[in-house]
Amino acid sequence: MAPNTPLLDKVKTPADTRGFSRDELRQLADELRLETIDAVSVTGGHLGAGLGVVELTVALHHIFHTPHDRLIWDVGHQAYPHKILTGRRDRIRTLRQGGGLSGFTKRSESEYDPFGAAHSSTSISAGLGMAVARDLKGEKRNVVCVIGDGAMSAGMAYEAMNNAGASRTRLIIVLNDNDMSIAPPVGGMSAYLSRVVSSSTYQTLRNFAKQLAQKMPHFVEDTARKAERYTHGMAMGGTMFEELGLYYVGPIDGHNMDHLLPVLQNVRDADIDRPILVHVVTKKGKGYAPAENSADKYHGVVKFDVITGAQKKSASNAPSYTKVFAESLIAEAEADERIVAITAAMPSGTGLDLFEKRFPRRCFDVGIAEQHAVTFAAGLATEGMKPFAVIYSTFLQRGYDQVVHDVAIQGLPVRFAMDRAGLVGADGATHAGSFDTTYLASLPGFVVMAPSDELELRHMVATQVMIDDRPSSVRYPRGEGVGIELPAKGTPLEIGKGRIVREGSKIAILSFGTRLTEALKAADDLSARGLPTTVADARFCKPLDEDLVRRLAANHEVLITIEDGAIGGFAAHVMQFMANAGLFDRGCRFRAMTLPDIFIDHDTQPRQYDIAGLNAQHIVATALTALGRDAVLGARASSPLL
Repeated sequence: MAPNTPLLDKVKTPADTRGFSRDELRQLADELRLETIDAVSVTGGHLGAGLGVVELTVALHHIFHTPHDRLIWDVGHQAYPHKILTGRRDRIRTLRQGGGLSGFTKRSESEYDPFGAAHSSTSISAGLGMAVARDLKGEKRNVVCVIGDGAMSAGMAYEAMNNAGASRTRLIIVLNDNDMSIAPPVGGMSAYLSRVVSSSTYQTLRNFAKQLAQKMPHFVEDTARKAERYTHGMAMGGTMFEELGLYYVGPIDGHNMDHLLPVLQNVRDADIDRPILVHVVTKKGKGYAPAENSADKYHGVVKFDVITGAQKKSASNAPSYTKVFAESLIAEAEADERIVAITAAMPSGTGLDLFEKRFPRRCFDVGIAEQHAVTFAAGLATEGMKPFAVIYSTFLQRGYDQVVHDVAIQGLPVRFAMDRAGLVGADGATHAGSFDTTYLASLPGFVVMAPSDELELRHMVATQVMIDDRPSSVRYPRGEGVGIELPAKGTPLEIGKGRIVREGSKIAILSFGTRLTEALKAADDLSARGLPTTVADARFCKPLDEDLVRRLAANHEVLITIEDGAIGGFAAHVMQFMANAGLFDRGCRFRAMTLPDIFIDHDTQPRQYDIAGLNAQHIVATALTALGRDAVLGARASSPLL
């Protein structure tokens, strides 16, 4: 049954809220929370973060004149209530579905999304850029950035605040603190003080005091300025922000309209020629008991029952790759006390929450700081430890300079484990692990691996433990394995050696990663057409199994490589070797199947791989076309790219 939302039903755009009374805004927030819960129960997605900012969302859109005023949500996973208020309510139950709304902010989706995001800590940098552009063009508008306390742990946020403070550009930063990690508990006195320091009277007195101090001798002026800054900072808890050049207001209760509305209005109207930081304290999962009582506050959920909160997870006999990795690393760490694990604010997403329970002193969550995580791991490696930097493929992109400069050039044995390799489904292009093979295999000295199934992953973790003279990486996808029985502990593989999985004589398919299952299906189809097909599992992109490539090229009419990575990855290494070895001179027909040169939007993983043209029917069509046969491309018709 749809929730009863009479007031929300009247809101088509934020402008419709600007005549509402404070009591009506409270009711609107309650209805917006109900609508958000009901919608996510149907689609799944990020829930806890959005529930925590419902009142803040209503207040911001009520006070500021969006979309003329720019409102930027850091990460964007908390923006479902924002989407409902900004003309997208009729599509909110298409969230994260193919052709539906994105689970994050997206410029192409709405004029109310001035900046797209799904990775954290970009909002202040983007907002400062917009504010400077506004000033250069002589325009009048507010720019508001909403950033969480977790996102504040990334260096990029501090770089942006440092730049913003020095530039003295007017910019409003709302710090959404939902972990009480910065300030003491808020209450009536705190709210009162926040209203005072954001008021025009206080600003006038403060400016008068500064002007008076400027007429004094220099040492008196300097002492007065410091005293004023530290007195304000100590009273309000914002000394650090004041030192960076920001005007600090807060903390205030982010669920209390009596606190939020007057402070935001004062900030909107304030004659302050520098960035303003408003510190708002909220509760993740607010207003929905199952979320509030959950350890992760229902950060990310699948479809669930609204009444009980029970999530409708599909049954599977196969474990997830994430769990297999975690259990494999734990098994190795039982035998080797030098093994340590590092994650960048994703302990549960990477499976390291399991490792931490077993080895609390050997597991390190460094916050949203991938650059630091990589160099921290490098430092551990210099002292003989065996660090595993366990970071999503798409997040490791943020630490690439450190991978090159601090790890690869020094040849340090940091072991990179990259979850979410390949296409990831509902999170879309921002979270797809498309580029890691390309950006790591180009680095001298790296060992670059990809398992074809969960058993191979277990063996590759053991292999990484053994590699103690150079950096290495293993990539694995989101989702479940294929259901293979697993030993308690992996067996190290011979470096740079692949394997033949099935023998044929006409066509060879060389797979790097988990497309092997589709390659085997394609081989069945091709063999049924009288085209005996060899299927090989490369295991390693670097060092490449050159003997295997020679054998496949020499003994088959067609050689196809397939990988769930971008152009420039595994296939590029195979082609370069073949070209330099003269293997193309002998008439080998070669085809490379990679992710296409586009960003693939959110959808189901099977549908995304159809769009990419990397499923079994696409392999069959590629082989037939290479042989000059009519592929009768019903097999490829499912892909709009083909």
